[in-house]
Amino acid sequence: MYASARSAAVFGIDALPIEIEVHLENALPGVNIVGLPDSAVKEARERVWAALKTSGFGFPNRRVTINLAPADLRKEGSAFDLPIAVGILAAVGRIPSERLRDTLLLGELALDGEVRPVHGVLPIALMASREGIPTLLLPAGNAPEAALAQGVRVVPVQSLQQAVQYLCGELEIAPYRVDAQELFERERHHVELDFADVRGQEQVKRALEIAAAGGHNVLMIGPPGSGKTMLARRLPGILPPLTLEEALETTKIHSVAGILPPGQALVTARPFRAPHHTISDAALVGGGVGTVRPGEISLAHHGVLFLDELPEFARNVLEVLRQPLEERRIVISRTKMTVEYPCNFMLVCSMNPCPCGNFGNPYRECTCTPQQIQRYLAKISGPLLDRIDIHIEVPPVKYQELGSDRRGEPSALIRERVVRARQRQAERFRGIPGVYKNADMGSRELQRFCRLDERGRQLLQTAMQRLGLSARAYDRILKVARTIADLEGADAIAPHHLAEAIQYRSLDRQYWNA
Repeated sequence: MYASARSAAVFGIDALPIEIEVHLENALPGVNIVGLPDSAVKEARERVWAALKTSGFGFPNRRVTINLAPADLRKEGSAFDLPIAVGILAAVGRIPSERLRDTLLLGELALDGEVRPVHGVLPIALMASREGIPTLLLPAGNAPEAALAQGVRVVPVQSLQQAVQYLCGELEIAPYRVDAQELFERERHHVELDFADVRGQEQVKRALEIAAAGGHNVLMIGPPGSGKTMLARRLPGILPPLTLEEALETTKIHSVAGILPPGQALVTARPFRAPHHTISDAALVGGGVGTVRPGEISLAHHGVLFLDELPEFARNVLEVLRQPLEERRIVISRTKMTVEYPCNFMLVCSMNPCPCGNFGNPYRECTCTPQQIQRYLAKISGPLLDRIDIHIEVPPVKYQELGSDRRGEPSALIRERVVRARQRQAERFRGIPGVYKNADMGSRELQRFCRLDERGRQLLQTAMQRLGLSARAYDRILKVARTIADLEGADAIAPHHLAEAIQYRSLDRQYWNA
């Protein structure tokens, strides 16, 4: 006896259809699962056996062979429990096979027959919609997420028994529906961390506004307690709101990683990821043993990756950032698979100027030797510094500013200026694939949109010669100058735009003496 059921597996942030084939034969009873299953899939035999028994269906006293096709792709996770159980029941004639042709099934089975939620449902739902599969039968806990995909009928079930009754036509279950646009507008988060709470540091706020307007990477250098972390955590509040397309793409990544909060179907705020400096290179960029999972750079997609105390990170961990910062994607290759994750994020870093933190502090004496300072700063490589557009010094806050009752400019007003600058960029780059903001520009776009007059060319030439800037730093200066001009609403880059952009590249020469 033979039957098949449809399911799916996630690879990267996309999904592929999987056919669950079940064959029963009159031989010594046993269950064999083939098709490159991982340990979680192999253990499905025990969960399915118990769930069928406790749900009152029993288990066939025959040899059961289950094939997960295509057989040359590795299958991971517990989402195949429900389709395997349904396939077995279809093979013994308990469920009409024709009811399974237009239904894709997902779900982990508890030993009592309950259907538990699984990870990566949104990519699977989008795949089902794209492939023209009309019905998606899955755990009730995953229904809000799956319903974000248009063109697929989402049927939520609580138990194996309920799923069988639905497939047999004995029970009607209303499809779960949600308006993605309405949900997106309703669940947009209010800005909780406001720049108005930050005393002083007006020059740093200006630099962060420029960074937000152009999507530029930032490095803040200053003594402990100067407000670097406080400023960084408020940066998402001045970034433009996520679009629905960005929210869906971000949600796909978080769904695959299994970090969507319970009851939340859609990521509506820009991510802010701040991993500890003990993180490994695989945890930062993605990977793992056996299972390839998105790393922190992908979880920060369309948001901010904040690396606090930058020199405390291992050198090899920081160096793996170089390619993703350029290409906005990461390709993870393993022996049996290659997975690509998007990682278009803003890198924001902070560090002390020396091990004690007081080098250059006018109020405290530095206790570090020149050799200690040099070893500390040498942990940050030149190529990584070149990929950071804006370098800004964060000085200690004066008492007069700390004790003042005057609040700073609120994030809402700063965001308005950032949004207007981004709108100018969106109009400028319309029709250019992969370029949405100034930080995304390549050499061709720089030549087209960042032309300088004679005064500007002379100014930049002088800066390049005196500061010893690299060709990559030259490009960064042009991008930042273009953003400063956009904030002013200017069509052309003026010398004063260029001068401000140059000062954001000179700080690393002060500390690194490059």
